[in-house]
Amino acid sequence: MTLDRPAYRIKRRLLGKPLTTERISEEKLNNRTALGVLASDCISSSAYGSEEMLRVLVPVVGAAAFTLLMPVTGAILLVLLLLTLCYSDVVMIYTRAGGSYVVARENFGPDIAQIAAVALLVDYIVTVAVQVSAGTNALISLAHLVGGDFTGLDHLQIPVSVGVIVLLAYGNLRGIREAGRAFALPAYLFMAAVGLVLLVAAVRGLTGELPHADLHAAGVVPLGTPGDGWLYGASLFIVLRSFANGGSSLTGLEAISNGISAFREPQGRNARRTLITMSCVLGVLVLGVSTLAHFTHAVPYTDGTPTVIAQEAHLAFGGGLLGTAGLVFVQLATALVLYTGANTPFTGFPFLASFVAEDRFLPRLLTRRGHRLAFSNGIIALMVVSLALLLVTGASVDKLVALYAIGVFTAFTMAGAGLTAYHLRRREPYRRVKIAVNGLAAVISAAVVLIFAVTKFTEGAWLVVVVFPLGVWALIRINREYRREAAALQSLQPPGADRPRDLRHLVFVLVETLDLATIKALRYAHELRPDEIRAVHFAIDEAYGRRLAARWEATAATSVSLELVECPDRRLRHAMKELAARTTEDGRTSLTVLVPRRMYTNVLGKLLHRGTGEQMAKALGQLPHVAVTILPFDVSRALRALEEGRAPQPD
Repeated sequence: MTLDRPAYRIKRRLLGKPLTTERISEEKLNNRTALGVLASDCISSSAYGSEEMLRVLVPVVGAAAFTLLMPVTGAILLVLLLLTLCYSDVVMIYTRAGGSYVVARENFGPDIAQIAAVALLVDYIVTVAVQVSAGTNALISLAHLVGGDFTGLDHLQIPVSVGVIVLLAYGNLRGIREAGRAFALPAYLFMAAVGLVLLVAAVRGLTGELPHADLHAAGVVPLGTPGDGWLYGASLFIVLRSFANGGSSLTGLEAISNGISAFREPQGRNARRTLITMSCVLGVLVLGVSTLAHFTHAVPYTDGTPTVIAQEAHLAFGGGLLGTAGLVFVQLATALVLYTGANTPFTGFPFLASFVAEDRFLPRLLTRRGHRLAFSNGIIALMVVSLALLLVTGASVDKLVALYAIGVFTAFTMAGAGLTAYHLRRREPYRRVKIAVNGLAAVISAAVVLIFAVTKFTEGAWLVVVVFPLGVWALIRINREYRREAAALQSLQPPGADRPRDLRHLVFVLVETLDLATIKALRYAHELRPDEIRAVHFAIDEAYGRRLAARWEATAATSVSLELVECPDRRLRHAMKELAARTTEDGRTSLTVLVPRRMYTNVLGKLLHRGTGEQMAKALGQLPHVAVTILPFDVSRALRALEEGRAPQPD
């Protein structure tokens, strides 16, 4: 007969068989799977990075935005190169999960490192909401371009996005390997889909058959001052704002360094190879999407759909059956990679949270591995907070982007600055080059943070600006509390401190009624061999107390006499505290209180009976010289024995 509780049996059915700790090494990812799992967030951001740049430029410079888009994209690719070199350094030096957090901690100390911790945690939360919202936009864009009755999907934006987040959390709760198998393929499908679009568009462009989008279609972002000049009508502020928006293309670049623990040995080398591959793919995708937008004039729409990349696929493939099939393939691949890009935080967030918790800046429960060796508490926490953010913003990508890049570029800044400090202290080959690269990466990343904070402040960035200092303060406050508790609990004691200091030991058995649970507690009291055992009943109901005393006297089941303590005000815990305090007031008497607790496995039993053991233990635990032990007794087992014709036993 199985002894598993119903809740555990349900958990086992949903998540599969539990994995033992020894299986952790088997749950590592090979490079191909790691590229699909950890790089999905980074690669998929190319689906909306160019669009976010155009969303700033088009209202100001009109059609000239498609010319200005290319140098801004070039600047983004330069930053990508610097950050790739920077994080290649990170994964080779710091081969444990944490990325910029570890870099900042090792070079600037644990308190400063909490800036990186908050940046990454915020980034992970926002990434889930952004990626899922963008994925749903891809599906809606398909509906708009194909037509038909599918446009009703607009009303399902939030329900679909919520369902995807819950599904991602479930997949990760099943364990790393299952998540890898499920989420690696979409990244490769997306690469193939965008590659196909670029190839077809290049062929049609060379033959002069590549059409332009309609810049005056209903719902497009209003065009600003028209012109053909490179900076016609544009200010430096607008260019910088567009550059900051385009920085969203680089989000997810840090995921490999944060999830390096998921790689097989040698972790540093495998992580660096995967990082370089991912950056090369991202660079090609970002350049390709921007170049195609430059030639097709695919323009953003005010409501976000159809997206720029969807328009590019539609213009490249054209109409007809094959064109529609190609469009469907691209949009489904885009939706899938965006959805699975939201899986990257479910891999990185729990690893990072567990690492920060090991340093005692987050609750220690985040360090525990769950049923399938995943950090279940971190996964569930990420799901809850990202769902809340999604609902608050209405799953709007434009609103979420305002919160997006500040977190990740703050992490980039900390990584670059930390590595600069690292190399300044060492004499090694190419030292000056490494200092220059990492320092420049830190400065540019800090500039992007500043630009975003200023230009997007009124659009929601103020929330992140406020959350950052509060988050850092909260983490440092948690650490301070842990250190205070450790100082109190781990203070050194003199030799022989484990020996009894009290000359007299009493045991009180709290009695509610005379039954098997009480008999079990009395039997245990004798096993403790105290100086005295007292059975105590607090008489809230005097008539019941007299009947209990009479029954107690009449039974031969116990040799311990029953003591009735009047409790006319029905304050049971207060009366027990007073009695315990009086008993131990001489400072030479220790008291153990045994509280029988009747356990019910069926729902009806739990509803019909109220347990007070925990409350009693909490109240008495505040007193010196007093210890409380709750003794559970399984009533359901006694019922089964009675039904089977056997006499129930106290234990």
